[in-house]
Amino acid sequence: MILGLWLDQPVWLMFTLVAGVFLTVCLVLSLLTNLPWTRGGIRLLATGIVPPYIGVVAVLLALLTGFVANDAWERQRQASRVLQAERSHALAVYDLSIASAPDMSGLRTSLFAYLDAVVKEEWPSMAATGASAPAAGQALGRLLQSAADPRTAAEAGEATHAALLEAVMQLRSARSERLALSAARSDESKWLTLLVLAVLTLTAIALVHAERPFAQATTLFLFSAAMVTTLGVVALHERPFDGPLALSSEPIRLARAAMEAGGR
Repeated sequence: MILGLWLDQPVWLMFTLVAGVFLTVCLVLSLLTNLPWTRGGIRLLATGIVPPYIGVVAVLLALLTGFVANDAWERQRQASRVLQAERSHALAVYDLSIASAPDMSGLRTSLFAYLDAVVKEEWPSMAATGASAPAAGQALGRLLQSAADPRTAAEAGEATHAALLEAVMQLRSARSERLALSAARSDESKWLTLLVLAVLTLTAIALVHAERPFAQATTLFLFSAAMVTTLGVVALHERPFDGPLALSSEPIRLARAAMEAGGR
């Protein structure tokens, strides 16, 4: 829930919120290591900790950060591939309907209705709730009925009918994958673990530099700046169909326009 609330914010606020968290942690650590009534205890704990100890926690943080980043980027790439596949299959259905001997204007009307429903209704629905649009599902059902009509096989031939039906089924499959990616929710446990490891790394840095306040402040700031930048950029790719870097329906809209203009 907290992760979803964070990802729903504008870009500047996403970076501001995560920066505020790291700034708060850094201030708490600095106060604990420098206030008179806590300084003695903290420095007693820090005695004997060597600088290479930071690397023990930092390596775990780096590994998990790489995993989370790869997961976000892979989801973005997969969504892009699915979008292009849906566009390609829609064009294939249109081309087959044009190349066939019988008149398939009814099938093309169903295809246009489906593409219009995807662009105008389903895409906004995915961005808002991650859900599908009933109109798009109904239009796809009508398209499938048109493609599966036995009269198509009799008039266009078995080969053409099979190719047309396969293209429509591939279009249906691409839509299903797109909706599955849109409905998938981010795993908050990996982000929570990432933040815990980041706080532990900050704690290790503060303990190692407990006797040098200025060096401590500098290292805490540099590490926090690096983590804020990394987490913010990864978060921008966490939702492929929602957020500032969300994929648009432009490829499908352009394919629809090209079909109507007879450019295909």
